[in-house]
Amino acid sequence: MLYKRVLSNQERGASTDEKSDAVLQQIHSLRKEDETLSNILAIDVWALAKTMDEFQPGFWSEFMKNRQQSLKRFMSEIVHSKSVDTRRPPFLR
Repeated sequence: MLYKRVLSNQERGASTDEKSDAVLQQIHSLRKEDETLSNILAIDVWALAKTMDEFQPGFWSEFMKNRQQSLKRFMSEIVHSKSVDTRRPPFLR
């Protein structure tokens, strides 16, 4: 005879809480890994720029000027290509 036990509400809640805790721990772990990766990339960029600045003085300032121009161009392209949703408030369009 096959017997299936029906879980009580308390038991169901406990298993749900355990699952949500596990998911929250995974999310926290992923956020921490993402932050670590970002820090590593920042250090790599800094090391590359520092090294290049030693071989070619003024490299860092030129790099930052080019970065600023690229960011401005990128932002203007985003603003011009963004569709207008009239259902959203004006400050979110």
